[in-house]
Amino acid sequence: MSMIVNRRDVDFYLDEMFDPGSLLASDRYSEHDRESITAILDLCQNMAEEEFLPLAAEHDENEPVFKDGQAITPDSLKGCLKTFIEAGLPTATFDHDLGGMQLPMIVANFMQGIFQAANAPATGYIFLTSSNAHMLQACGSEALRKRYLPPLVEGRWFGTMCLSEPHAGSSLSDIRCSAEPIGDGSYKLTGTKMWISGGEQDISENIVHMVLARTPDAPPGVKGISLFLVPKIRVEEDGSLGEPNNIALAGLIHKMGQRGTTNTLLNFGEGGDCLGYLVGEVNEGLKNMFHMMNEARIGVGMLATMSGLGGYLYSLDYARNRPQGRHPGDKDPNSPMLPIIEHADIRRLLMEQKVAVEGSIALLTYCSQLVDQQLISDDPQASQRLTLLLELLTPIAKSWPSEYTLEANKHAIQILGGYGYTREYPVERLYRDNRLNPIHEGSHGIHGLDLLGRKVNLAGGVTLTIFEEEMQPALDAAAGVESFAAMGEALADIWALAKQTIETVNQETDTVTRLASATPFLDAFGHVVIAWLWLRQALVAQKALRSGAQADADFYEGKIAACQFFYRYHLPQAAEKLRYVASQDRSVLDTEASWFTGPVSYTHLTLPTNREV
Repeated sequence: MSMIVNRRDVDFYLDEMFDPGSLLASDRYSEHDRESITAILDLCQNMAEEEFLPLAAEHDENEPVFKDGQAITPDSLKGCLKTFIEAGLPTATFDHDLGGMQLPMIVANFMQGIFQAANAPATGYIFLTSSNAHMLQACGSEALRKRYLPPLVEGRWFGTMCLSEPHAGSSLSDIRCSAEPIGDGSYKLTGTKMWISGGEQDISENIVHMVLARTPDAPPGVKGISLFLVPKIRVEEDGSLGEPNNIALAGLIHKMGQRGTTNTLLNFGEGGDCLGYLVGEVNEGLKNMFHMMNEARIGVGMLATMSGLGGYLYSLDYARNRPQGRHPGDKDPNSPMLPIIEHADIRRLLMEQKVAVEGSIALLTYCSQLVDQQLISDDPQASQRLTLLLELLTPIAKSWPSEYTLEANKHAIQILGGYGYTREYPVERLYRDNRLNPIHEGSHGIHGLDLLGRKVNLAGGVTLTIFEEEMQPALDAAAGVESFAAMGEALADIWALAKQTIETVNQETDTVTRLASATPFLDAFGHVVIAWLWLRQALVAQKALRSGAQADADFYEGKIAACQFFYRYHLPQAAEKLRYVASQDRSVLDTEASWFTGPVSYTHLTLPTNREV
């Protein structure tokens, strides 16, 4: 049994639930077939299990260190990334004319996930670089693409995104980093960026930073933000590396988890001119950065999911092989102990993990399929429909797995008991690694504001109509299966409640009040989406069982049981949250700051400036 991937489940999504056949029939993906996809996934699994997984604990225990103004990473980290790069895997999603494999995202997502489950921090450098390069491909000038894309695609150079600053995390309207034009088409960057994953390392030949900054006389707020490509080492016209670009590592940030990926505080222009190059148009930086951020958000959802999957698979194996205790009715101390999977609460903890992890995989596979359909579509109306659907689902794709597979990791620790709390077993590390995901790439609360404040009302609410159309076939199919009819009705009822809740919230004119319960709404709406995807999984499983697929009966019965558990236990919780949101309760808003601890005085936080944060 693999500890990083359930290939039977992968086959279920690729062959039975989503069927990428139409994608592979398109001109874009016609070079690939199911056999070649299997071979690629085999390669990834073998490499991940042999090169990445055995080093995960070492990379956690021996994190990068600050030395002589540089971040020094373990040699073993360099080694496994070298293996990944030499296999050509960084090129997976890039076009043939860039030397890429031009694989569908629905496949690349599983490739990425296999490595994330094995050693998420090691893979962070590569997958962040991929998002960086895709954004440059979409928004950069021909000159920038020609000079910077090839080494990024090949994995010789790594990429980052530089948004936050010490005083401004999610509040990008408050960034101060400046970019002054110097007359030759380049800009002089000055300022500090914080929380920069991969911002400094000794693995790649160069680092390509994508930096949000303000030009002189830029309008205030997010409307005055521009995007700049800023290399760590300047690049000559012939592509050769020149002088350092005056980007100083001000500190390494020591984290709870994800320790193998450096996280940095960077000073731009500290020791001289730091040159950057405009990506896209002036004052359109945030719009352009969203090309990278939205891809990264789906990637974070997958990262969270695979951390949850790693914990689930390990705790499942442990539960099958750990004898302890007897059934409550067995009072004979001499009777043999049972594997703990025979105990009801252990099965509950395993089922909690299964519904979170496999529900999340279905969601992210679905979103990846939408991206692929966008890439092959030549129908503007269909493309717009796909865009709006992705806009609606992206906050959920990032946030729901981040929140609920973290709960799955908690349950994995509980199954191992005291052993799970020790570093001798991987489940505590997986929990620590996963804890980052509700925070970065937009916190859970930020995505709640985005969903309730903007996404559900895009195009006059057309996004909701589109999603309802996507759900309807499953509702119709469930109505024709006696054992599923109640679940279909429950989904239809809660969808009606969700729409009614949105209508109620939209009537509130005070923005603060209207968005006060945005996070509970995000949780509830995510549950609706996951419930739909679980119903789809169960319908596929039921069809397979009716067709006589007895060899896989246990697998399919497990899908149906998980769906039933989600509908009976979790979906009613979502209904309660929706009713709470609709009530426009002000108990939190009306709470005074002093009521938490008594009278307080506000002081400005002193931020660290030393070389080790």
